[in-house]
Amino acid sequence: TGVGDGPAASALAKAPADLTHLSSRNGGQFPEIKVKRYIEGLDQVAAHGTRDMPMWGDLFRSLNRDTAQIRIQALSDYLKKIQK
Repeated sequence: TGVGDGPAASALAKAPADLTHLSSRNGGQFPEIKVKRYIEGLDQVAAHGTRDMPMWGDLFRSLNRDTAQIRIQALSDYLKKIQK
């Protein structure tokens, strides 16, 4: 659901982020470019510290560029859809 309460959440040292409020934390606009760069592993969010989950960037870079961009776009579109 994107709210950070998935089945592994309680096992993590730092609680997962609630991804349903990205737009509200960015002046009501979904930060699509930032989201895509983060998914691809090009940028990090300093406030989050290190990433406990595997980097998807390596997987996306191992794919055909068009396939990777389609998957990144699909993830970004999903996150945009679940905004509250």
